[in-house]
Amino acid sequence: MKEVFEEAISRLNKGEDVVVATVVRTKGSTPQKPGAKLLVRQDGSGAGTLGGGCVEGDIWFAAKQLMESKGEAEYREYELNEDLAADDGLVCGGTMFFLIDPVYGRTEYLPYAKEIDAAYNGHGAVALATVVRSAPSTSSKIGNKLFIREDGSIEGDLGTEAINADAVSRASTLMIHGQNEYVIDNSGAEYFIEAYTTPPQLVICGGGHVSRAIASLAKPLEFRLFITDDRVEFANAERFPEADIIIPEKPEDALPKLPINKNTFIVVATRGHRYDNSALLAAAKTDARYVGLMGSKRKTILIYEDLMRSELTMDRIREIRSPIGLDIKARTPEEIAISIMSEVLMYRLGGSGAPMKLDDKQIDRISKKISRDSVKVL
Repeated sequence: MKEVFEEAISRLNKGEDVVVATVVRTKGSTPQKPGAKLLVRQDGSGAGTLGGGCVEGDIWFAAKQLMESKGEAEYREYELNEDLAADDGLVCGGTMFFLIDPVYGRTEYLPYAKEIDAAYNGHGAVALATVVRSAPSTSSKIGNKLFIREDGSIEGDLGTEAINADAVSRASTLMIHGQNEYVIDNSGAEYFIEAYTTPPQLVICGGGHVSRAIASLAKPLEFRLFITDDRVEFANAERFPEADIIIPEKPEDALPKLPINKNTFIVVATRGHRYDNSALLAAAKTDARYVGLMGSKRKTILIYEDLMRSELTMDRIREIRSPIGLDIKARTPEEIAISIMSEVLMYRLGGSGAPMKLDDKQIDRISKKISRDSVKVL
């Protein structure tokens, strides 16, 4: 999405029109999820993607027509039925909902786009709420926007003070990890709120074998990677070529020097109880929402006893994830790394960690359908 806002800034600064199409909601299996964007330029070219295929082609064509006619924002729904999916070579059976939002010239959207771009680069989180469906009881209309900053200041209007307040409340949570949400208000108005912040950041305290394995997974998952270990032979660019920042110091000394924010994940995996203890305490004192400690339950209990004697609140202690990781019976450093990064992703993306396997009822339903179809053929 970053490229979409960069391109919007570039084009709007030149006085050109653009149309920004966004996936605002999905049902079932779809090629893209909410938040995916396509920017259509005045010359008909584009940046970003809505998932490809004929659906994107239709949205692209609609965006160009809208720009030519100087039309207003539109809301569209596409059901990915078997014929449509087959045309694209997809195995989908869901529904996609789009907002096609024209931006004509240097409107208020330009400063919003600039602040969103700044948020991506570490200058404070922001959120943008846009009306997708209006309600007769409000003054809202499709395309109305409310821009929300981390400090609570706002610009724009979604239609009523109540809807604005609701959006501000939701934004405070969404801003932590740059998430989005589709909201249906009690008034009947519907809006899509998107939050923007820095890319996720992973701090690994300790440069051992598990840390090395975690680092190899973190970079392809687009985490900024920070390494700290007081042993130079374990904290260097040769051992961690993926790292954005390496500080060869004890974690309690290194953490204050790192650009840690709420969208930071800290994994404590040092070489022993004494080091884990001080590193975990230092990590828990930062703004990072996710702090995890690698180790056995016995070690965790002993360290928690020390934490409870510290100045940390019980709420903060309860937030710490230890022993870290999902239970996959991991044994090797590589397996443990997958367990840890799976939990990190679950936390960041809002997953449950539960298996996605079809349950017995669904399998039985498929079996019955196949049996019925077989009888029809006979």
